[in-house]
Amino acid sequence: QVQLVESGGGLVQPGGSLRLSCAASGSIFDISTMNWYGQARGKQRVLGARITADGRTNYVDSLKRLFSISRDNANTAYLQMNSLEPEDTAVYSCSALILSVGGAREYWGQGTQVTVSP
Repeated sequence: QVQLVESGGGLVQPGGSLRLSCAASGSIFDISTMNWYGQARGKQRVLGARITADGRTNYVDSLKRLFSISRDNANTAYLQMNSLEPEDTAVYSCSALILSVGGAREYWGQGTQVTVSP
C-alpha cells in the first residue's frame, strides 16, 4: 500500500513562512514527478510547482514568488513558502507518480491547511 502524507501546515502571520512536507511510503520502486497544488476555498485546485526525479523544477509563474520545491532521497518532497499573505490561505496537497508493486500511477495526499492571518 502506497501513501502520501503532507504535513507542516498551520496558522501563520502575513509575511511569515512555512515548510510543507510530502512523504511517500509503502512498497515503492520508484518515484518520478512530485507536485504541489493549492486550493483556496471555493476555487479550483491549481498546480503550483513540480519536481522531477533528477531535480528539475517547474513553477506556475504567478506562484514563483511563493513556492520553492525540493525533494530528498527518502521519497519526500518539500514546499518552502515565503512571504505568505492572506490570499495564500488554502489547502495544499501533493501528488506523485509512483511505481509500486501494483504498477505506476499517480497518488494523492490528503492535503494540509495553510491559513495566513494576523
